[in-house]
Amino acid sequence: MYNNNRTDIINHVKDHAIIYLFMTILFLTGIIFGAIIVNSMNFVQKQELFFYLERFFNQIVDGHAIDNILILKESFLYHAKYLSLLFLLGLSVIGLPIVWILLYVKGLVVGFSVGFLVNQLGLKGLFLSALSIAPQNLIIIPIYIIAGTLSMVFSLRLLNKLFSRRPTGPIFQPFGKYMLTFSILLLASMLASGIEAYVANGSMSALIRSFYQ
Repeated sequence: MYNNNRTDIINHVKDHAIIYLFMTILFLTGIIFGAIIVNSMNFVQKQELFFYLERFFNQIVDGHAIDNILILKESFLYHAKYLSLLFLLGLSVIGLPIVWILLYVKGLVVGFSVGFLVNQLGLKGLFLSALSIAPQNLIIIPIYIIAGTLSMVFSLRLLNKLFSRRPTGPIFQPFGKYMLTFSILLLASMLASGIEAYVANGSMSALIRSFYQ
């Protein structure tokens, strides 16, 4: 059974390699444009944004760290909403452009966050990004790329079924696999949320306190 599942996954990736590549490039494009936006901001805009960031840093230094359980809940709820939206868009033939936008925006947010920290804090910002942004994103980014790809593949399958004159077979089995895979991705996102709450949050707090010592 394990070998069969592994073979199915390998075949799936081979069959839809172009779509996976497209989604990855789309996400990376978002990261690049996020960094470009940081560089295009004027001095006043950067200072206003950094003012709020510095207030957050001061709260952590004063011992007002965000509760781990709260971060876990909010992070998982965010990922659950995002994945649910991608799931529903895959059931809609007209949802493809929105899937692309969602994945692009996710990359944009990551690129802007890292770019702004590095722009304002230099090497410290790079370390802060590595400890507070990278850990959970090493898991959640592949999850979003896989989810976006699955959504696009299923949407194209529905489109083909609607306009094909030849019988294409029942949609129930592909839908079952589609739903099961998204359920697995949702569980995996809980792991990413756990890392964000209990690893990234603690590492970030410790590093920020070291900045002000």
